[in-house]
Amino acid sequence: MARFADRNWFASWTGTAPIEASSGEIVRHRLSRAGNRRMNHMIHIAATTQIRLNTPGRAYYLRKLASGKTKAEAMRCLKRRISDALYRQLLADARAVAPAAAETGPGGHRGASHKSSAAGSHPHTGTSDQPLPGPAQATLPGPATVRKTNAIRYFQPAT
Repeated sequence: MARFADRNWFASWTGTAPIEASSGEIVRHRLSRAGNRRMNHMIHIAATTQIRLNTPGRAYYLRKLASGKTKAEAMRCLKRRISDALYRQLLADARAVAPAAAETGPGGHRGASHKSSAAGSHPHTGTSDQPLPGPAQATLPGPATVRKTNAIRYFQPAT
């Protein structure tokens, strides 16, 4: 969440920030086709579900329709509202996890540290410095001997 300065940056990343599509005196906005398409799809599914069921999202959508917005504009408003709610929840979760993250090591895992569990602290010491007993015994049979001749063979075409 640290990469998003505010809810507007998050909305831009999810593709729910409106883009002005005005012409002349008519001021309109449309949804951005940029941003994280998976996140945008997830928010779209959530908005469609809220419109279909009796939820506060449906009431918001109907209020937007009653105020003169088209269905597409009302859907855009609802998607942005869901994006803002997601941002608030993710921000609250990040704040709740922050104290626990101080107890973790690198990578966010508890018990992780920069110290190696190898035998020595020097990178060239450890169990790999011990000599090996010697070459391994051959377990596969050796290659079959092939008899080579110095005779030149001439191939004759088949008749």
